[in-house]
Amino acid sequence: MGTAAGLLLALGAGLLLLCPGSQGGVYQRQLLKGLMEDYTPLERPVSDDAQPLTVHFTLSLMQIMDVDEKNQVLTTNVWLQMYWYDHYLRWNESEYPGVKTLRFSADRIWKPDILLYNSANEKFDSTFHTNILVNSSGYCQWLPPGILKSTCRIDVRWFPFDTQKCDLKFGSWTYDGWLLVLHMMEADTSGYVANGEWDLVGVPGSENKVFYECCWEPYLDVTFAVTMRRRTLYYALNMLVPCLLLSAMTFLVFLLPADSGEKISLGITVLLSLTVFMLLVAEVMPATSDSIPLIGQYFASTMGMVGLSVVATVFVLQYHHHDPDGGCMPRWVQVVVLRWGAWLLRMRQPGEETVGRPRCAPSLLSCSSDNSEGSATPKPQGTPAIANGNLPYMGSPVAPPPAKPPKVPRPFLPSPELQASTPEELLSAPELGRILEELHYVAQCFRGRDAAQATCSQWKFAAAVIDRLFLVTFALIHIICSISILMAAPNFAEAITKDFL
Repeated sequence: MGTAAGLLLALGAGLLLLCPGSQGGVYQRQLLKGLMEDYTPLERPVSDDAQPLTVHFTLSLMQIMDVDEKNQVLTTNVWLQMYWYDHYLRWNESEYPGVKTLRFSADRIWKPDILLYNSANEKFDSTFHTNILVNSSGYCQWLPPGILKSTCRIDVRWFPFDTQKCDLKFGSWTYDGWLLVLHMMEADTSGYVANGEWDLVGVPGSENKVFYECCWEPYLDVTFAVTMRRRTLYYALNMLVPCLLLSAMTFLVFLLPADSGEKISLGITVLLSLTVFMLLVAEVMPATSDSIPLIGQYFASTMGMVGLSVVATVFVLQYHHHDPDGGCMPRWVQVVVLRWGAWLLRMRQPGEETVGRPRCAPSLLSCSSDNSEGSATPKPQGTPAIANGNLPYMGSPVAPPPAKPPKVPRPFLPSPELQASTPEELLSAPELGRILEELHYVAQCFRGRDAAQATCSQWKFAAAVIDRLFLVTFALIHIICSISILMAAPNFAEAITKDFL
């Protein structure tokens, strides 16, 4: 049994020696031990200390996770890529068969201390320090991924039709430009995951050399500008369209009849609704006074128009409910409003004569109101009054007595029992005088009522003309302001074609 066990052990040892994989494992261990024997991670791995070490740097943008406009912070998922040559990590592959690459942890060998200068992370460096891949020529590859939070100045002037450009500035923290040279490579966006709020326009990069006040050596950095355009469909459906509909409801204030008593209430309700939407926009925007957002300008102009519409409605109601005893309408109002305004708006006053309508006779009772308003032809002066139903409207309290009858001899007169009363006797009766006075009073009351009604109708028509004039004016101002403000954004046409069509 002992001899058999010895033979099995010898056979296993021979197989291990003949297996290539096992040779690689042994050589890899020997290589790692030899490379790390005198290696110092703090030493810059160059053959000549007077020469700078070149590091090629780029990044792969995987996703734009969040753009915090209020705190002005950009959150991105990025894979950094750094490549350099380490003079002390080289070997001959023929001496170590099967060992083509080695992997070192980031704390065991030298690596460039490249950091994100404008980091907003609590730990400042938010990358995950993965292993560094090294080949036989000393070529090192380090790809640390990370969730980067960087400060970004958000320009909200054209919100929500804005394009933002956020810089990611990378550079060495301790090595100046004479010790470490950064060479930029083009950013990789092949694995980018699209964002629902932002469209990625591009990630252009640039190499910069900066001289700081603290040091006289130049410091090199690589800056990538993440350029992105906001997608406006969400904001248009949730902010712009409700604002547009609410501002259009302002026109209903001028179309609502003045006797309904709801014109002021409707205007104030629309103004309060716009105020609520304005507060929603203010919660999204950063607290800055550098510029006013485009949507803020639109809301402010709309609220201003709604506020002016409430003031205009008060002015219209004051005309509509004008007290007839408060005085006659000024001459300039009659000319500007009743004549020019009504002609411009093609409005006709109620009761106004139309072409082809016959005029009423001045003596008809049915046309007495029209005569008082001036719609019928006035009665010529000098025409004798006729003792008929229009007697109270002739302006004389007592009808003129007829001519004195001729004297007739007494025998030819009829008997006293059959003699009729003369007009003088009728006119001299006190009851008739009182009746005529009452009729005259009633006539004056009717005449005053007709005059008051004519005055009220005139003021109401003036209010209707002003209301219609405000409707047309505010409609034109609203259309012009909406088009001019929204189309002022540089990428308005691009946003419409890409987000709405």
